[in-house]
Amino acid sequence: MKFIHCADVHLDTPLQGLAQYSGAPVHEIRNATRRAFEKVLNAAIEEKVDFLVIAGDLYDTGLKSFESALFFNKQMVRLNDAGIKVYLVYGNHDAASKLTKQLRPPGNVHVLRTNEPETIVDGNLGVAIHGQGFATSLRD
Repeated sequence: MKFIHCADVHLDTPLQGLAQYSGAPVHEIRNATRRAFEKVLNAAIEEKVDFLVIAGDLYDTGLKSFESALFFNKQMVRLNDAGIKVYLVYGNHDAASKLTKQLRPPGNVHVLRTNEPETIVDGNLGVAIHGQGFATSLRD
């Protein structure tokens, strides 16, 4: 069995104040989280992992762009095409995001419950995934 675990991706996190620095590579820095996430997925595909665990804070509380959710879904389709399962646990930042409530990921993505702990058993791999996502932000 082979898997990758990642957390605190914070896709497209707004970097307030970045533009105030003369000569700052604003566009490159703003896209850095997407590029990093794509590299994780590239590694998953190249290494032929069985599954990917995304353990919290895929998005950021202040994120309001549905474009981020579309980017995520497109990346999950890449993993689906490669036969890779994804287990997603919402963190304290994701929980407050309206994006997570509208997100309809492809069938290879399993979002763990937020109302109680959940165990997912994959008998073929001999593995059990345990977890529980945040239902609300810690900031509420």
